[in-house]
Amino acid sequence: MRLLLLGFSIFFLVSCQSGDSEMSRTVDMYNDSGDMVGTAVLNQGSDGVSIKLTLEGLEPGFHGIHVHEFASCEAPDFESAGNHLDPDGNEHGLMHPKGAHLGDLPNIEADGGGLVDAELMLPGATLLDGKQSLLRGEGTSIVVHEAQDDGVSQPSGDSGARILCGELKADPDQESDSETEDSPSDPTETNEEEE
Repeated sequence: MRLLLLGFSIFFLVSCQSGDSEMSRTVDMYNDSGDMVGTAVLNQGSDGVSIKLTLEGLEPGFHGIHVHEFASCEAPDFESAGNHLDPDGNEHGLMHPKGAHLGDLPNIEADGGGLVDAELMLPGATLLDGKQSLLRGEGTSIVVHEAQDDGVSQPSGDSGARILCGELKADPDQESDSETEDSPSDPTETNEEEE
């Protein structure tokens, strides 16, 4: 009986561990010179995805950060990451009354030494299957900008150049691809005209 119970316990533990790969992901973050400057650790939660961000080498002050629509980080401008992840066609900005993009995150602050140690939350997002998945298609990317996101300006919060990027691949074993066949979506195509 003990042998049977032990065998079941081992099977249960192995089964639980195999599902954990979709519950947590680590993204290596790179600057435009190709230097790894930190990590973003993503964890699936009941209300969304939490992100533990550890970075170095930034200018002190606030920086915009967003999840972008493609898992592609071609330096030096990281434009290959596409636009902000926005499966619902919303406006940009956590402070916009009609926002926000699914990929919009609060600004991060680099200290006087250029270090960031932050915990962020992406409500409604998931690492599992579905429309709100950060792993849909070939995946997404996390992009840090040179300036602060103002939370309302369209289409990206007037946060300046993309200075750091990390690929969140749907298949973590997939090699980084410097080219993407998809072209970025137009973030303004679903915006209503303002009067």
